[in-house]
Amino acid sequence: MGWHIKRNRLRVEELINEESLFFLGNGYLGVRGNFEEGYPEGFPTIRGTYINAFHDIIDIPYGEKLYGFPDTQQKMLNVHDTQSIQIYVGEEEELYALDQGQVLDYSRKLLLDEGCTIREIHWKSPLGKELNIRFERLVSFVHRELFMIKLNLIPVNFSGKLKVVSSINGDVENYANKEDPRVAAGEAKRLHLSKLLLNEGDGYIESQAEVSRLRTGCVTRHYTDSADVTVLEDDHSKQLLFNYVWDAEKSVPLSLTKRTVFVDSLRHEEDLYEAAIGLQHSLDEWSDDEIFHEQREYMQKFWQHGDVRVSGDHRLQEGLRFNLFHLLQSVGRDSYSNISAKGLSGEGYEGHYFWDTEIYMFPVFLMIAPDLAKRLLIYRYSILNHAKDRAVEMGHQQGALFPWRTISGKECSSYFPAGTAQYHISADIAYSYIQYYHATGDTDFLLDYGVELLVETARLWMDVGHFNKNGFSIDNVTGPDEYTAIVNNNYYTNVMAKHNLVWAVKAYRIARKRDSKRVTDLAESLSLTKEELEQFKQAAAVMYLPYDKQFGINPQDDTFLNKAVWDIGGTSADQFPLLLHYHPLTLYRYQVCKQADTVLAHFLLEDEQDFDTIRNSYNYYENITTHDSSLSTCVFSIMAAKLGDLEKAFYYFGDSARLDLDNLHGNTKDGLHMANMAGSFMAILFGFAGLRVKENGLHFSPKLPDQWSDYSFHVHGQGQLISACVTSQYMRLKLVDADCPVEVHVNGLHYKIKPDETLKVFLAD
Repeated sequence: MGWHIKRNRLRVEELINEESLFFLGNGYLGVRGNFEEGYPEGFPTIRGTYINAFHDIIDIPYGEKLYGFPDTQQKMLNVHDTQSIQIYVGEEEELYALDQGQVLDYSRKLLLDEGCTIREIHWKSPLGKELNIRFERLVSFVHRELFMIKLNLIPVNFSGKLKVVSSINGDVENYANKEDPRVAAGEAKRLHLSKLLLNEGDGYIESQAEVSRLRTGCVTRHYTDSADVTVLEDDHSKQLLFNYVWDAEKSVPLSLTKRTVFVDSLRHEEDLYEAAIGLQHSLDEWSDDEIFHEQREYMQKFWQHGDVRVSGDHRLQEGLRFNLFHLLQSVGRDSYSNISAKGLSGEGYEGHYFWDTEIYMFPVFLMIAPDLAKRLLIYRYSILNHAKDRAVEMGHQQGALFPWRTISGKECSSYFPAGTAQYHISADIAYSYIQYYHATGDTDFLLDYGVELLVETARLWMDVGHFNKNGFSIDNVTGPDEYTAIVNNNYYTNVMAKHNLVWAVKAYRIARKRDSKRVTDLAESLSLTKEELEQFKQAAAVMYLPYDKQFGINPQDDTFLNKAVWDIGGTSADQFPLLLHYHPLTLYRYQVCKQADTVLAHFLLEDEQDFDTIRNSYNYYENITTHDSSLSTCVFSIMAAKLGDLEKAFYYFGDSARLDLDNLHGNTKDGLHMANMAGSFMAILFGFAGLRVKENGLHFSPKLPDQWSDYSFHVHGQGQLISACVTSQYMRLKLVDADCPVEVHVNGLHYKIKPDETLKVFLAD
């Protein structure tokens, strides 16, 4: 149960959302779930195929441009459309289409356990000919560049002519919506066709981005039996058309397989055509069945350790697996790519990478696939020099200021109060590096990447902050809550900066013990001195963390509590999200939060405050948070679980688990909410299971909602894989294929899990 996402009827109003829900990808390539045959004119659609990190550079228009504002931004491009397949029936060539004839039966499935989609239609033409149509498609996890469609046709009540026209189209553009700031705006046509050719039945298209000059190409090859084929080159419409005609017999199946290989100039050799043809030739050895079998094996291996099982709630189980599957499809696997806010499912936020990766998505992969988590960190390291340049551009003498929005490493955010001013992204990235070390103990990673990045981000805080009567303060920044901007001493920013400073020193010392000569050489290359490390320690020791005695909370910033409180209860439902209905300055004048800010800090660094302060802060901020951001409810679920309010934790968790499946924010059409999807996984592990990844290992504080009989999952810790199950009576922990024990903490008590033994910790009532 819970392995297939099904739709058994056609609902026109839902098709554009289903394009996101049924998208397929592999971290490199993403293809939206568009219908091969297309829609009737006037149907809303966003037809898209995307290559992770493939982008153009566009000018940012300003009415008044000031120093340090970015001149340009990067924009993920919609690349060649190879989805299209038209079907014609009989000598009359009746076109199979949604608005012609009659759909007698219909089903569509996303197979989470097999990594593919299947769409089946029983169609009756206007003249009465019935045809069974089956589309199977996948984007291969094994063959990175491959997108494949397999078409099966069965004439139900006739014999005669069947014609299929398969096309590849280079005349594509991006989607734009000027009315919604969360969606791309501006010029949509950025990719220009440069080659269109045929070679021994293969079709090849190559295009170039207008400004970045990045190039992408694709080769399409068809496989079929017994069909007559003709190929047309349409220079005017920039398409290649492959016509296949059968003399079909009643009830006899026919098939056509369409394999397309995508390449790009970021990752492939100079001659893209030769690269793509070479990849196609290598696939000739693989039958369709073998490719689908490989995909199933890949998914089975992933789910063996990635699945989170919940007993007693089918809808939540379905949502969890759906979310994890799409995260897997979107995670970048090379130094060019990361995970954008919408993954590879759509064009919302123009394909930019945010802090969402480190704080929401990275923890998922750290627990279930540490190798993928490491790749995400290496991407950030690959743009470290850009971050150092940005710090200089922003007036700093040292340090690394990572971009708020980016693809290739340069800042893409034009609205600085809620963009560039979110300096916390540098601390977020540092935090993820520290978490990786806690979970893996990988000191080689500290030597190769970690020490340098932690030192450079720590240097930023020394430059942007300053010592004063309060200790060490950081002024004029914006925290995660984008409804409050340009403030002094944002609690989240300060406490994360403190953690960054502490661990810049610790990582240096740990690495030095591992390889003193190499660290000495690294320190010399960084001009890092003992005096500077001591300054890091001093700043961290006196970091100013705002505290209000009256409420017993950490104020979000120095002046937050001085503002009037926004009347959330008195605001009509049609005025949410507030950012679409109120000027930012209006929002900035009130105590109103778009998302978790201080509450998020209490989750990430809970040891910085006592339990009462965390509880008081949660209660205070809950009343003034709109959750207009999809990043919010999962954090409130996690912290409600910590505080023992399982009813509330479950309520917030339910929202996060099915946000896209149920289109709760009304914008699933623009792409899936990747950070929220990760948040649903986090809500179980870090919320109900109470997991924290700390310097001395994994800590659990498990709880079981009344709605479930048990739940189970796998996590990595100290380089080992641990199987966990929580019931109302106990938490069961067992090592998987381990040869040495692992130390864990459950409800504050220390335990050792030994190989070939099961640790069962009984829970108090």
